This record gives sequence, C-alpha cells and structure tokens, in this order.
Amino acid sequence: MALDPISLIKGRGVVISGDDIDTDRIIPGRYLRCLTFAGLGEALFRDVRYLQDGSLAGHPLDDLRFSGATVMVVSGANFGCGSSREHAPQSIHRAGFRAVIAESFAEIFFTNSTMIGLVCVTLSREEIHHIAERIQAEPHRELRVDISDRELYLGDKRFSVGLPESARTALVTGYWDPIGELLENIQSVKTTAIRLGYSSV
Repeated sequence: MALDPISLIKGRGVVISGDDIDTDRIIPGRYLRCLTFAGLGEALFRDVRYLQDGSLAGHPLDDLRFSGATVMVVSGANFGCGSSREHAPQSIHRAGFRAVIAESFAEIFFTNSTMIGLVCVTLSREEIHHIAERIQAEPHRELRVDISDRELYLGDKRFSVGLPESARTALVTGYWDPIGELLENIQSVKTTAIRLGYSSV
C-alpha cells in the first residue's frame, strides 16, 4: 500500500542563510526527549529565533513577509550536518515546509527527510543566490518544485535541480516511507522470520 505520491511542491519561499547549519541548530537537543514528534514545528530554529528574554531575534521565519512559506531555501552547503537526529527534518515538516533547497545536504539528514516526504533538492550556490534575491524582492512569488522532471520554476526562470534517482522514484511512486512498505509486506516478513528460525508465529 503506497502512500500518496509526491511529484510537485508549490509554495512561497523563505531564505535561511549559512553553510553547515547542523541539526542542533535546526532543533535543539532538549527537544529530543519528546515521546512523539507532535509540536516540534514550534521548536524549529528555536535558539536562533529567540533571545534569552524570550523576545524574537529577527529570524527570517518570523518575518511576516514570509508567513506561510512552504519552501525553505538555504543559501549554503552541508545543511543538516551534525548528529543524525530524525527530529530535525520532522521539525521542518511539522512547521509546514514541504521542500528544502540547498547547495548540499548531510547524507543522513537527506535520508531522514525523504522517509517522511520532505523533498530535498540541490542547486548551485549561484542559482540559490539568484532565487534568494528574487524571494527577498518578491515574497509573494510562488516556487514550483517538479520532482518528476527534477526542475524548479520561479517566475519566468527554470532551474534543473539535483535529486538522486532513488529518492525521486520513491517520492513519485509513493514508496518514500520504508516502514509503510515493510508493513505492506508483513506476511512475507513473517514467512521469512519463520524460515530463518527467528519466529514460530
């Protein structure tokens, strides 16, 4: 039983600047004690969005011009580096984002993102800077990420994005959740477990 295929992401963008933005900055470690991922969206970039007195620090996510953005544009490389906490992509997804564009991604972060249907694609630094400038000048402008054709559209501009074939296929066919795929084939799992002597059920 495949999940919903993901072939096109549409929405306005917000720009997050910097290289090597690690998972601890995306979701601080104190939030890893949660029993479920519910509510993690509110903690996204918590320590760089708020000052010690609890007031807003002026982070792009809190700029009303970009309220409701669903595409995060990271003007840097190695996004999601650091510890392999799955809470990081979960917090991004639960904050309403459906795609992240960056120069490059940490491998484990990319995998964890794909497994929850959070689309991560790459562009060159020059292309990202061009897109970032357009977003800053025209916050209302819609971005369209075509996963099937590996293309991104912004106004009259078209960009070819990087996306591994394995991730593209998983997204467009609806087989991006390996746990769901495992449950779909649970009888085969039980049969194999019995054959290998792990279970008698």
